[in-house]
Amino acid sequence: MTDSTLRLPNTRLRAVFNLGPKRAASITLPARFADPELFADWDPDEGLSSMFVSFEDGELHLEGRDDRVESHFHDAEGVDSDVSPWPAPDTEVLVQWASLLLADFHALLPGLFDDITQAAGWHEAGFDLYVCEVDEPVQLDLLEVEIEGELMTLPWLGAGVVTNDHVEGEGHRVALYWAASETEEPDLAIAEAWLHPETEDVLTQAVAGIDWSAIGLPEDEVLEWLAAIYLNHHVIPAAEGTLLDAALRRLGGLDGE
Repeated sequence: MTDSTLRLPNTRLRAVFNLGPKRAASITLPARFADPELFADWDPDEGLSSMFVSFEDGELHLEGRDDRVESHFHDAEGVDSDVSPWPAPDTEVLVQWASLLLADFHALLPGLFDDITQAAGWHEAGFDLYVCEVDEPVQLDLLEVEIEGELMTLPWLGAGVVTNDHVEGEGHRVALYWAASETEEPDLAIAEAWLHPETEDVLTQAVAGIDWSAIGLPEDEVLEWLAAIYLNHHVIPAAEGTLLDAALRRLGGLDGE
């Protein structure tokens, strides 16, 4: 049903955004913090932005609302702490840098997310350049990113309908839910997929007691299909995530521009 060699090619996308001032980029981070993993999010209902700055030996988590930024740490095992896992002088610089980065990111919302969504839509439509709209002349930023190609998969070919959603458990576990009719909400869990904690390979497992004749596909085909869907939607970075990472790295002065 799915051949991992049948993968769409990677593509390049150029997006022009108005990222404004980049105060964090003026700060030189200690060498130990040269290549962080960044993730940021925005809760419009709460007016709250958040950011994770992750390293192998710890993580800094920040939340911002209006002009206030609060932060705490996670140790190498992911446990919350008010105590930094790094030396005090290095921590001071990191917190200063990250606080400015989050504040600048927060000031761009929700417009930045709107531009990222539109740019991803343009990319999906086959275009390789997106330019944001501005009301007056302003210095803009050109971001060039590589979008990973997805596996070529068939639609669900079994009986009924399926959906998938995150469930509790290690390895970013996802369950596949099934319903016999398209008029019903899929609520019967028939299989799960997750990442191996060390290799990050996709693992799958069927739920015991499933009547596969009713599902309309053999168990092994369902697991193969689920593994491909998991890769496409939960492992291979989407265009939106790739663009957000590029924007954060430009704001933080991490991309050499």
